[in-house]
Amino acid sequence: MPPRPTRDDGGLRVNDQIRADRVRLVAENGDMMGVMLVRDALRAAADAGLDLVEISPNADPPVCKILDYGKYKYEMQKKANEARKKQKIIDTKEIQIRPTIGDHDYEVKLKAAKRFLEGGDKVKVTLRFRGREMANTQIGLALLRRFLEDVGSLGKVEMEPKMEGRQAMMVIASAVGK
Repeated sequence: MPPRPTRDDGGLRVNDQIRADRVRLVAENGDMMGVMLVRDALRAAADAGLDLVEISPNADPPVCKILDYGKYKYEMQKKANEARKKQKIIDTKEIQIRPTIGDHDYEVKLKAAKRFLEGGDKVKVTLRFRGREMANTQIGLALLRRFLEDVGSLGKVEMEPKMEGRQAMMVIASAVGK
């Protein structure tokens, strides 16, 4: 007979930790064995050489299953690790431009922004003004609008272009894969 777990790490009650008087028992093969006293369910689990695990504690009566608890915990951990691998962490990439940017430099920045958006990241476009460029901020805002148009269907505006001190910025979220 395998050793009985004394402590549970997954929030489930196991064997002697089960507090209910009666439980609905499910056998190791998935067959319903009906509602019975906990001591009878524990005896059935011990006869099978397995553990009694409280699967659904909020049910009335709580649902318990006869299974190998160590194996069950391992499977749950594997599922959690798989789910963690599959989730995409969205980063915010920043691209800095100037109002007097050249055509080729603009194309390079645009290509980088498209690559970031295709990868599922957000792009923060920062436009910095220096000296007398502050007198013509509308040129910079027009450049940001042009940048947004050139990105096209790859992204959608998350934060409209706005001025903050000597810089204008906007955030474009990826529209790919949603």
